[in-house]
Amino acid sequence: MPLQILLVEDHADTAAALSRLLTQLGNGVKVADTLASALHLADAHDFHLIISDIGLPDGTGLDLISRLPENRRPKAIALSGFGMEDDIQRSRNAGFAEHLTKPIDISRLEAAINRVCKNS
Repeated sequence: MPLQILLVEDHADTAAALSRLLTQLGNGVKVADTLASALHLADAHDFHLIISDIGLPDGTGLDLISRLPENRRPKAIALSGFGMEDDIQRSRNAGFAEHLTKPIDISRLEAAINRVCKNS
């Protein structure tokens, strides 16, 4: 079953590449480049999964997850340039099921998606 994914990434080239790869894997993908646009898309659509950069121009991926209503909060994977244990723990505490450190390897991302969504 294809997943509906909200990809939140402010780097245009990275967003385009990840969106293309996720689409080639058979998923529906909507892309947001700011916290505000991600919140708008999350309010307007039902997503199975959020894949979000942590650093955004107007907030963080952590803010995104915490501002979504719990009853409408999809599973989530964090993308970050920071991968220290404290960074990973902050992501998990915010509600991310996985934390991947950039640069993102598509096979690692695909494996994380399978782990996070296998029970969906």
